[in-house]
Amino acid sequence: MSTTPPTSLHPHLPSPLQAVEDSRFNRHGVHLTLKRDDLIHPDLPGNKYRKLALNLAAATAADHPALLTFGGAYSNHLRATAAAGRLLGIPTIGIVRGDELAERPLNPSLARCTADGMRLHFIDRSTYRQKADPDTLAAILRTTGAENPYVIPEGGSNSLAVQGCTALGEELRGRTDVAAVACGTGGTLAGLAAGLAPDQRALGIPVLKGGFLGPEIRTLQERAFGAPTPNWQLDDRFHCGGYARTTPELTAFADDFEDQHDLPVERVYVAKLLYALTTLSEEGAFPPGYTVTAVITATDKTPGQAQSSTSR
Repeated sequence: MSTTPPTSLHPHLPSPLQAVEDSRFNRHGVHLTLKRDDLIHPDLPGNKYRKLALNLAAATAADHPALLTFGGAYSNHLRATAAAGRLLGIPTIGIVRGDELAERPLNPSLARCTADGMRLHFIDRSTYRQKADPDTLAAILRTTGAENPYVIPEGGSNSLAVQGCTALGEELRGRTDVAAVACGTGGTLAGLAAGLAPDQRALGIPVLKGGFLGPEIRTLQERAFGAPTPNWQLDDRFHCGGYARTTPELTAFADDFEDQHDLPVERVYVAKLLYALTTLSEEGAFPPGYTVTAVITATDKTPGQAQSSTSR
């Protein structure tokens, strides 16, 4: 089976590395750089391209008639999968958490999915939580009427996705001391850490509360590489109450960062990442002379994301 990403997507790789002069880092002798993965592809930015690329190759090589995946009402992954299907001419199906949403007008994220040709199926939250169970998954697939679709998990995080994200770490070899990324399902961090050099470390900032990501990342690395790597850690303090939740302090910080650096700050993932790194710098977590790289996975600020507390 081919694992070569479809050339028709035309990604811009490697993504640029942008130095940022920020007094909140500079006064501690820390250098901040931004890995602009948001510039990889206009429709599949950042980790979405990296996680989808090998999955798309596998789906097309095996001649699956459709892509099927899962997400919440504001899922960036759903939008990226829908866009990939449009670009490659592959039908897409999105299983959306929350059957109550079927009776409401589509929010901008889901409207974008349908505009790109994705068929949406809304399921109740209890069933959604059990979607990894083989019998539950089979029942979900039957409701869609799709035969033999290529199934991509929520957030896109599977072994092929993790392997695709190793290139992110490889692109940063010799260019940073710490590479940090906001985490939803953990696939990007799992691959990033595996791609770094032995003297570098990866830092994950979970955007969901619950402290569950550590075991999931180790499992992803075991499945992708045979064993977990020892060079990553998580800091669970910056979820601001949960996925898509925010605080006045986070909003003020993101607004200020935008004004200082003329960079749109996506609120669900990137704002929490940059806020975390600023706090850690103030706490002395990074020795003077260190370079810290924030992986910018998106710049889109879809209206309503920061108000939702049930999306993933």
